[in-house]
Amino acid sequence: MTLLRPSTDVRPVTEFRAQASAILAQIHETKRPVILTLNGRSSAVLLDVDAYEGLMDELELLRELHVAETQAQAGDVIEHAEVERRLRSRHLP
Repeated sequence: MTLLRPSTDVRPVTEFRAQASAILAQIHETKRPVILTLNGRSSAVLLDVDAYEGLMDELELLRELHVAETQAQAGDVIEHAEVERRLRSRHLP
């Protein structure tokens, strides 16, 4: 996702209502989010679907890494040789 450009990527919600198709086209073309404001304050962020999915994938990976680090710090690990032995016994004749 490219950097936000406040001059074009921050819009009042009233402008979004009037120009929804054009703003959505901008999001898809630039891959940048658009921040919608309500009464002069940030209210919502619109993202391209691919950008959203990418963020969710990254978040899931970070969560999995956190769980793995926590397990490793707690000593909840299996030695490499044991993993190899288990995999060989399951997948090799």
